[in-house]
Amino acid sequence: MYNTTSPEGGGNVMGLKIVAALGGNALGNTPKEQIKKIKSAACHIADMISSGYEVVLTHGNGPQVGMINLAFSESTKINEKLPLMNLPECTAMSQGYIGYHIQNGIQTELTKRGINKKAVTIITQVEVNKNDTAFLKPTKPIGGYYIEEQIKKIKENNPSFTYVEDSGRGYRKTVASPKPDFILEKDSILTLIGEGFVVIACGGGGIPVIKTDEGGYKGIDAVIDKDFASGVLADLIDADCLIMLTAIDGVYLNFNKENQMKIEKMSQQEAQNYCDEGHFAPGSMLPKVQAAIKFINKKKGRKALICSLGNADLAIKGKSGTVIE
Repeated sequence: MYNTTSPEGGGNVMGLKIVAALGGNALGNTPKEQIKKIKSAACHIADMISSGYEVVLTHGNGPQVGMINLAFSESTKINEKLPLMNLPECTAMSQGYIGYHIQNGIQTELTKRGINKKAVTIITQVEVNKNDTAFLKPTKPIGGYYIEEQIKKIKENNPSFTYVEDSGRGYRKTVASPKPDFILEKDSILTLIGEGFVVIACGGGGIPVIKTDEGGYKGIDAVIDKDFASGVLADLIDADCLIMLTAIDGVYLNFNKENQMKIEKMSQQEAQNYCDEGHFAPGSMLPKVQAAIKFINKKKGRKALICSLGNADLAIKGKSGTVIE
């Protein structure tokens, strides 16, 4: 039987809709390590489900999509008949195999607990604006290293590709990181939630797509920040809470310094002030706080949490992590 009330007497929490974003630390760097880590993560996700929350999961894919992209790019060097695989397809592959591991782990844990729920992964496309300024200067390096002669040959067939010299080790392809605008599979996700499924979506920030002149969509070489995509998803499905799960238990000022200080709670304006003052690193905490601000700004009564995976259930009850509201 699910526990449907908070220990503080906060009333019925059954049906509280949560989007929980799993960080890369919960996934590992190899398929074997990933299975082991997800088995542990599934226990904590099952704890939230056992408490009566409707949980929708998102996840990162940094090491995984890089590994897939590298495998194809290295294969092409050995055998020119093997095609390069574009990033949208690599992202789709990573969503498939990471989602497979996550839904398998969650399903096993739910079955052990006698919880009659099913987990399902949705290959998710995320619309971005083709005029996003991020496309003017692609800065995100991906894939393997090339020498100049190899790049010339690649660009003969792919003139739009851009490369950057990386620390004397060779040249790497660079892609843009545009902001997400819309989740194409929104209706499918809502239908599955309504049927009681634990949905896994927006893996790796989603497959970036742009609208075509014909009214359809096509994939584009780019990467979308997982936290921004999670925030958009949470807004579109009208979630009550956005939780970004990290390796540390909350947000800190002066992180990793002698005078570091944990922030237990901050308002939207306080969070924005800290961002403007440069307190958070662009590649780690900054997008999480920015995604939180955007999510809670869309509708009154929402909150966002940044906490460690192991303390997620406690954070929801106000006993751990950092809350932004």
